[in-house]
Amino acid sequence: MPETKRTVAVLTALSLEYDAMRERLTDVETLTHPRYGTKAKLGQLPDSPWQVVLVNMGEGTLTAATLTERVLTWLEPEAVLLVGVAGGLKDDIEIGDVVIATKVYSIHGGKQTPDGFLVRPEAWRASHRLEQAAKEALRDTTDFQAYFKPIAVGDVVLADRKSELAQHIHTHYNDAVAIEMESSGVANAVHLAGEAGALIIRGISDQANPDKSAADKAGSQPRAATNAAAAAVAVLRELTPKQLPGQAATDPREGPFHGSTYGGDHIDFRSSTFNGPFVAKVVGHRPGDEAGR
Repeated sequence: MPETKRTVAVLTALSLEYDAMRERLTDVETLTHPRYGTKAKLGQLPDSPWQVVLVNMGEGTLTAATLTERVLTWLEPEAVLLVGVAGGLKDDIEIGDVVIATKVYSIHGGKQTPDGFLVRPEAWRASHRLEQAAKEALRDTTDFQAYFKPIAVGDVVLADRKSELAQHIHTHYNDAVAIEMESSGVANAVHLAGEAGALIIRGISDQANPDKSAADKAGSQPRAATNAAAAAVAVLRELTPKQLPGQAATDPREGPFHGSTYGGDHIDFRSSTFNGPFVAKVVGHRPGDEAGR
């Protein structure tokens, strides 16, 4: 019997980002949320253990947060990738390069006082598991340069590097290398759900300056979206599904209990190999509970 593939969600904000991912899937079918009518494409990603749920959310942080939460509760993906384009904030990161966000900044939080604007930043870090898969998958890529750096997020399109907003980002979020409009909503929704991990993958389509429109007309957005989609596919082909309770570890690299199986209140070690003494202690929790670690 063929192994059932596990599910990962890929979210986009623009149609061209959606199309760049859609063309990489096979056996695509349409899913419709039974209550809200939200549409998703369910397809297979060749040469990977994953089936992909692809959703074109639309633009903005609030929309992203709402639809991310909907996808999480509706389809229960094991991981969430936001894939698309962004404006660059650093001159040494070029159009077509790809940024994998190690940290997502929400740039509008703060308090306005007579003494000035006091920043109250919020930030979300990338899932360690997904970030590690991305670093391995993109280590030797030759089609584009991949950067693992923070990004800034706000409900605004930045097209002026000399603006007050640009200076605000430079002063308070100086390590951010790109800016876009959805990642904080996605990251916060995934964080609150507490199950799936999130990874943000953005192709640079402009330099967040007055040349943005010219760059867009020259085809920079499709190029950036294509590279971001290629990076996402590489990450998913590298990413291994989580081992579930009750699932045997058949590969020694999957865990310390070689060939063991967790069965609720006991662990079967009959096919296991140990290089030293083993001591078991019952602490009143199931494996994975933080309180028992």
